Amino acid sequence: MVTGFVHSIESFGLVDGPGVRCVVFLQGCRMRCKYCHNPDTWSMTGGKAWTAEALFEKVYRYKTYWRDNGGITVSGGEALLQMEFVTEFFQIAKKNHIHTALDTSGEPFRMDAEYLERFNRLMEVTDLFILDIKEMDSEKHRALTGHCNENILQLGQYLSDHGKKMWVRHVLVPGITNQEDSLKALAAYLRKLKTVSRTEILPYHTMGVYKWENLGIPYPLDGVPTPTIEEVTAAAALLA
Repeated sequence: MVTGFVHSIESFGLVDGPGVRCVVFLQGCRMRCKYCHNPDTWSMTGGKAWTAEALFEKVYRYKTYWRDNGGITVSGGEALLQMEFVTEFFQIAKKNHIHTALDTSGEPFRMDAEYLERFNRLMEVTDLFILDIKEMDSEKHRALTGHCNENILQLGQYLSDHGKKMWVRHVLVPGITNQEDSLKALAAYLRKLKTVSRTEILPYHTMGVYKWENLGIPYPLDGVPTPTIEEVTAAAALLA
């Protein structure tokens, strides 16, 4: 029996997958995105311990909200850091005919045989992957998040090659992730993927800055503005 560590649960989510979702945010993330709005999920310790069975019993209470096209989304932190727990949790959900979605930045993904054997078990019980692509240039990605992105792009290709449905998200930060060359590179990458049904431009916001302040962490993007409607529209057009 695998124990998972949960940061929080949102009982009525409308943006993390189709329909109304119960969104489970897991504890722990190795990336340090400069615009992260949940830095309180970074720590690998903390969160509330749950078994998969107990967590499903908890979230299944909200099933009346889901109707025909809703379900459960697991996010983070980084959900792939607790892959065995998510797999067990989703196995229970699928036995109960519940739609499952996984929101991931992909950083833990690896193309070695042992990892892929475990990942494939998760893939079998995941209906939708929501892949957050921060930046296409690997060095810019490292500067933004603390990690390179080659394995993240491999994840998108692997999901496409195995016929798994995907949404792709990109946070638009003025002066950082809104460069035309990077957006065109992302568009070219997306054209290679066969199973992406939706792309989303998420405007950068500062609603999580207070969490950085509460944790005593200097906020690295102080003074960076939120993008205008025109900037978001132009980025979406490039991806389209």
